[in-house]
Amino acid sequence: QVQLVESGGGLVQPGGSLRLSCTASGNMFSTYAMGWYRQTPGKQRESVAGITRRGSTTYAASVKGRFTISRDNAKNTVYLQMNGLKPEDSAVYYCNTDPVYLRWGQGTQVTVSS
Repeated sequence: QVQLVESGGGLVQPGGSLRLSCTASGNMFSTYAMGWYRQTPGKQRESVAGITRRGSTTYAASVKGRFTISRDNAKNTVYLQMNGLKPEDSAVYYCNTDPVYLRWGQGTQVTVSS
C-alpha cells in the first residue's frame, strides 16, 4: 500500500509563502499523475493543482498565478509552492493521485493569518 506523507505547512501572514512537500512510498510514483487538494472544516475536499507524469500542470482558478506544483520523480516527491497566500487559503492540504485512488495521508495544516 502506497503511503503519502505531507509536510511543510504552518502559520504564515497574508502575502507570505510556503512550500509543501509530499513523498510517496514505493516505486510507482513516476507513473502517477499527482495532485494537491485542500479541505476546511465543513467543506468538501477540493482540488488545488495537478501535474501529469510528464509535468503538465493545471490549477484551480482561485490559486492560478500564485501556486506552482512541481515534482521530482527521483525523490518520489511532489511540491506545492504557495506565494501570495490569503486567509482563504487556510486549510489542511493533502496530496494524492489525480484522479484520487490512494489512501489519504495525514495532510499538513496551512494557516494564513495576521
